[in-house]
Order: sequence, then structure tokens, then C-alpha cells
Amino acid sequence: MSSKVNAKYGISKLAKREERLAYKLVLPALIVLALVAFYPLSQVFYASFTDRTFASARETNFIGFENYKRLFGITIKELPPIIDEETGLQQIDEFTGELEFVAPFRILPRNPRYNELSRFNFFGKKYVIGARDPDFLRSIGNTLTFTFFSVILETILGMIIALTINSKIKGKGPMRAVMLVPWAVITVVSARMWQWMFFPTRAGFFNAFFDRIGLTDGSTGFLTDVALQMPAIIAVDVWKTTPFMALLILAGLQTIPSEIYEAARVDGASKPRQFFSMTLPLLKPTLAVALIFRTLDALRAFDVFHVLLGGRRYSMASYSYFELINNRNMGYSSAIGVVIFFIIFIFAFLYIRFMGVDKDE
Repeated sequence: MSSKVNAKYGISKLAKREERLAYKLVLPALIVLALVAFYPLSQVFYASFTDRTFASARETNFIGFENYKRLFGITIKELPPIIDEETGLQQIDEFTGELEFVAPFRILPRNPRYNELSRFNFFGKKYVIGARDPDFLRSIGNTLTFTFFSVILETILGMIIALTINSKIKGKGPMRAVMLVPWAVITVVSARMWQWMFFPTRAGFFNAFFDRIGLTDGSTGFLTDVALQMPAIIAVDVWKTTPFMALLILAGLQTIPSEIYEAARVDGASKPRQFFSMTLPLLKPTLAVALIFRTLDALRAFDVFHVLLGGRRYSMASYSYFELINNRNMGYSSAIGVVIFFIIFIFAFLYIRFMGVDKDE
């Protein structure tokens, strides 16, 4: 009995010693991380509560949550119909035959000033949504839309490419090299290249190609047409980043033992059955890591929006840049950076929580 107690005590003591050693080994990395990450991050958090001006000697004042109130300030007002002064009746547009409503700027608050974000109808009444900064709220929608579609397409295409390269086909080596070419191109360079291809005349590749096959008249504004802007930049990002997803998924595929597929073939399992019953479950940790990396990268997308769309459409990161450089509003830009940080943190937490990245399988 005493020998068992001593053995248990010895193991417990050894485990505590190993735990203390692990903390000592991690401590230098934590110190470096605090210097290069935590301190700058804390400065951004602090600046977000001030009215600091970029590249200015103007005195900085603490303004509390004013920047955040401006970012998320929203109001909803009902748009009353215009009443004809002569008849006292609701005024009808003589060309469209539709009821005319008071202009939104006449009923939205002016101190602080709210601008129109969008309109909607509810039970026959028309309402306007006003925002103190509608461009920022639109940038959130742009970023989330961009992230959702680009990550889904990149994951699907990356899976197809990885499965193809992982199969027993000739020329896998050259295929891997060619696959990495888009990923190796600098994002700004690739964005400029696609900008030329999207040129709104026959000088652009796509307009010249679609005109040749008779689909368009060769004057489509891929980057100026609001309906085409988002599909255009998603296509650019998918072209560039799919190889990254394919590489991560390929690494996961190569860790799966080939013996289980041989056993599945002996049992008569079809290829689709093998994929959904074996490959996908075994790839779950790899897919989770790939999705985390890619989603967090897409949420802070800057260069694609900035190069291709400029000020016509913003992501959260490009709007933060606009406020910092163009308006020199460092405190407000820092508040946008904090919002981006928390959105990324929420996505990372959800991925880890629901995809079991922190679990040993």
C-alpha cells in the first residue's frame, strides 16, 4: 500500500516539476509577445477613447465612448407622405404615379447629424434608417459578405485541388508548383493585374473576351457597377488564396493512413461514402485551422478593397485607413481597429468552440 502511495506521490511531484519547467520555458515568449503585441494593442485601445489627431501637435483629450457612439449611432424614423398644400391630399408623383415622401434629411436628427443608411417598408409605412456613420456600417456588411463567400469558395475549390493532387496521378510535382503561383504573387501586384483585366473598355481582358463571344458590348464596369463590385473582388481573392487553402488541406490529407481506404474498398464502400464517412471527419481539425486562418485574414482585408475599389466601397480595414490618412482622425480610426479586433475574436472563439480545435481526438 505504501509503495503505491509513494509511486503516486512521486508521479504527482514529477508532474508539478514539469509544469513549473513548462512555465519557465514559455515565460520568455510571453515577455516578447507582451512587448511586440500587447503594448501596441493597449495603445490602440487607449487611443480609441480619445480624439487624437494623426501627425498633429494638437492636444489629445479623453472623450470616453464618443467614438463608439458615432460608429454605431442608429435611429429609425417614419417617412411621412408629402401633403399638397392646395388640395390637402397626399402628393402623387406625376411620372411614376407613386406616393411622394418627405426627404430623409428633413426628419433625421442634425445634432449629432444622422445620414441615410437605408429605407424599408413595414405594414404599408415607409421608414428610413439613419446612422451617424453609414459608411462604417456598410463596411461591416461589405467585409462580412466578402468573408463569407470568399472563404466558402476557397474551401471548396481548395478541397477539390487537394484531393486531385493527393490522388495517384502523373505530374503531381509540377501541379503543386503551378498551384502555388497565385499565392506567391504579392497581393497588390495581383490586384493591379486584375484591375487591368477588369478595365471598363475593350482594353480590359474580360470586356474584350465577352465582347468577342457576344455576351456584352465590351463596356461593362466591373469595378464601377455596384452590383458587380463585390463579385469582382471576391473572384480576385479566390484566385489568389485558394492555393493556400489547398496546401493546408493537402497537408491534412497526407496524414490520413492509406490503410483505412484499403479496408473501406474491401468492405465495398464507394468513393463518395469514403469521402463523407472517413475523409471529412479525419480532416476536421485541419479544416478548422484552415478556416480560422482564412476567415481571420479575410475579416481584415485591406489591399484588395483599397487597390481595386478605392473610396467607392470600403472594407472595415480600408475604412480605418481612410479615417486615419485622409481625415487624420487617429482616435476614430483606432476605435474601428478595436471593433475589427473583437469581430475577429468572436469568429475565432466560435470556430474553436464548435469545431473542436481545442480537443484532443
